[in-house]
Amino acid sequence: MIHISEFQMKEVVNVGDGKRLGNITDFDINLMTGKIEAIVISGQGKVLGFFGKDEDIVIPWKNIVKVGADVILVRQMKNLE
Repeated sequence: MIHISEFQMKEVVNVGDGKRLGNITDFDINLMTGKIEAIVISGQGKVLGFFGKDEDIVIPWKNIVKVGADVILVRQMKNLE
């Protein structure tokens, strides 16, 4: 089992182009099933997840390829560019 705080310490990397997307700042959880539906990464211009212009990146759970010791690999998504 892994704790949410451990997830937030891992960097998220797009396997399609190797681009570092950032760290997880939030989760989208289905309250009926208790399952994580998506991870959220704050936009690059945000400070402490609040101030900035960039929009959050929402990655559906099904697009997570691998959760490693230091990084989380996600499938390439067209809307991340």
